[in-house]
Amino acid sequence: MMTSFFDQFMSPTYLGIPLIALAFVLPWLLFPSPAPRWVNNRFLTLQGWFINRFTSQLLTPINPGGHKWALVLTSLMVFLISLNMLGLLPYTFTPTTQLSLNMGLAVPLWLATVLIGMRNQPTAALGHLLPEGTPIPLIPVLIIIETISLFIRPLALGVRLTANLTAGHLLMQLIATAAFTLLPLMPTVAILTAIVLLLLTILEIAVAMIQAYVFVLLLSLYLQENV
Repeated sequence: MMTSFFDQFMSPTYLGIPLIALAFVLPWLLFPSPAPRWVNNRFLTLQGWFINRFTSQLLTPINPGGHKWALVLTSLMVFLISLNMLGLLPYTFTPTTQLSLNMGLAVPLWLATVLIGMRNQPTAALGHLLPEGTPIPLIPVLIIIETISLFIRPLALGVRLTANLTAGHLLMQLIATAAFTLLPLMPTVAILTAIVLLLLTILEIAVAMIQAYVFVLLLSLYLQENV
């Protein structure tokens, strides 16, 4: 029973070929390309409005030198939201429940922000490791602590996204199994459980969008420190 609960997080294969690449390509196929017409349809207008609002809010606190990351951060946001939302559909696979994928996204982008800071302003980047006014005896300890906290950032990014989505999927499957089991025995309790499942599904939709936003927002904060 417990093994079957975690089967949904296994990468699907067909004839021994992993289908995770299909899960990566599918979200991009769902977004239509802008038409050459002056007036677009409502979906394209809503999509453009959302991307413009998100980009402006994300890049407002960042110096103009960091605005080169607008395309990367916006594309990552749309990509993560699409993967998270498609993973809520029945009989689908959510790639963002894999820690390896999330770390593969978090580590290179975090490392790029650190390298940019080391190249553009090495003194300020290294100055984050030692707060101003630190007593001399505490300097070695604080440098070690700040260095550890710096290297924990990508791990926190990946684990946060993985843990929230995994916990939500597991909870939804447990409640759905309970409602299906209780239906012939206690129909009233099963209906109440189904209502709880519906509310949890709405919550998971919000979590899927919020976690994608938090992932990109933290990356923009790391970029802001180093630009």
